[in-house]
Amino acid sequence: MARIAWTKRLVKLLAVAVLVAATCISLGIWQIARLHQRQQFNTAVRAGLSAPPAPVSSLLPPGVDPDAVRYRRAEASGTYDVAHEIVLYGRTQDARAGNHLLTPLELDGGGAILVDRGWVPLDIVDPGSARAAPPAGGVTVDGVLFASEGDPPGPVGSSPAPTTTMSRVDLAQIQEELPYRIVPVYLLLQDQSPTQAEGLPAPAPLPELSEGPHLGYAIQWFAFAAIALAGFVVLSRH
Repeated sequence: MARIAWTKRLVKLLAVAVLVAATCISLGIWQIARLHQRQQFNTAVRAGLSAPPAPVSSLLPPGVDPDAVRYRRAEASGTYDVAHEIVLYGRTQDARAGNHLLTPLELDGGGAILVDRGWVPLDIVDPGSARAAPPAGGVTVDGVLFASEGDPPGPVGSSPAPTTTMSRVDLAQIQEELPYRIVPVYLLLQDQSPTQAEGLPAPAPLPELSEGPHLGYAIQWFAFAAIALAGFVVLSRH
């Protein structure tokens, strides 16, 4: 077997090959970690959805850990507080750009829950639009509970400036502007009675339960690492 003559140029080439391979391996490991996170998310969602629907009041007694009820099917009755509605902007549905409407539902038994009522087209940019107004009076809603995308709710009514739009469901910020307490999760609406007269908002679908492209990406990065090292071996023999 021919021995490799180590020159300064070859040492530099080896360093580059090792650096490229190490970077590719790190990216592959990161994709594997993302895959495991996605699998854990899918498992949690399936577990939550497999439980029968239950009233919000029974799922969220005082002191309950909000994480314990994530992705649970829930139902509630009450009256929408359109005066404190918020536009959640930048949401697509069925390849159509638009927004979501977040509306507090004051519960019949006291307290309230924030409801993501679903998708509206981009031209609805202000809360309280007549085209997407909820039914007057009491409603019964069914949906799935999700955790805040910001901090958990904090003090009631501590912010003097009302928010009308936001880019994520931040229950802490919303709580600061409400004169009543909301529960520490929000409801992604799936069904409502009475229904919307104009068909808007359109209820948003649940997250897709797939593993995504992470495994394929990981294999590609590991292959790139092998190519980098194999390429060094080939070049070193020439």
